[in-house]
Amino acid sequence: MTSEDKMAKHLIITGIVQGVGYRASFEAQARSLKLGGWVRNRIDGSVEAMVRGDAQALNTIISWARRGPALARVDGVKIAEIDDSAVPDSHFKVLATA
Repeated sequence: MTSEDKMAKHLIITGIVQGVGYRASFEAQARSLKLGGWVRNRIDGSVEAMVRGDAQALNTIISWARRGPALARVDGVKIAEIDDSAVPDSHFKVLATA
């Protein structure tokens, strides 16, 4: 895949998404889909992620984000298109709360 085939999305996930394994599960999903980027908790109780990869993988992670892990209750997922150069491509990681 060339860099021209890559897309990036910024996600804000709201609901009961902290203290339920959401970030670790999101990271595992993203790595399995070979996505680049990161995920972190936000001080307001939401989870934020920036993901980069092919369109099919992004659609898959967005669908997963709307459900989350078993203990989560997702109320909403805000999705914004972003410049793919703003998101790391080489690996996926969990960042500190911001």
